[in-house]
Amino acid sequence: MIYAFISRLMSLFDLNSLEQQASKAGLLLRLRVARPLGLWTLRIVVANPIDGQRLQICGEMKAWAYAAQKGLQLDTMRVQSGIAGGVGDLIWAAAMAWALEETPCRQARLLAICDQDQQHRLLVRYFRQRGFRSVREVGSNVLDLPLRMVWGGAGLLMDGHCEQVLEISQKRLQLFFDSQGL
Repeated sequence: MIYAFISRLMSLFDLNSLEQQASKAGLLLRLRVARPLGLWTLRIVVANPIDGQRLQICGEMKAWAYAAQKGLQLDTMRVQSGIAGGVGDLIWAAAMAWALEETPCRQARLLAICDQDQQHRLLVRYFRQRGFRSVREVGSNVLDLPLRMVWGGAGLLMDGHCEQVLEISQKRLQLFFDSQGL
């Protein structure tokens, strides 16, 4: 029994298995990858099929990467309100699995934007729960201009190890699948 559980957990670590698990939950997991100018651009979408022709977008993430260990740059993550749990964790797991399988990236960076204090605190807590750690504040310093241009604002620069973020997401996702009887 323990072997089957561990085997199931390990199978969630690759993209193909994640897509199959999403399908069992009635969700579509799709990745769109392009490679302009030697960079990877990534868009991950989780959708709920409504009928044969329509989909309801449940959540998405946009990212880009360059060929370096610290090259994964996470830009936008959105999960629609009122959507059942598991969608965000599925997106995180897919992003990290993709980076580990398809790129030399082993660390990811993101910016917890600081538009409103309360929202910023929630973002920082959310990212820390997923394995990210604070690196430094990005503000109005002239040295921060390139980072502000990349992410479109000021905030807390954070990084995380792809394997650790994947493991955390996978554990949370497993709890969701178990609660759904999958």
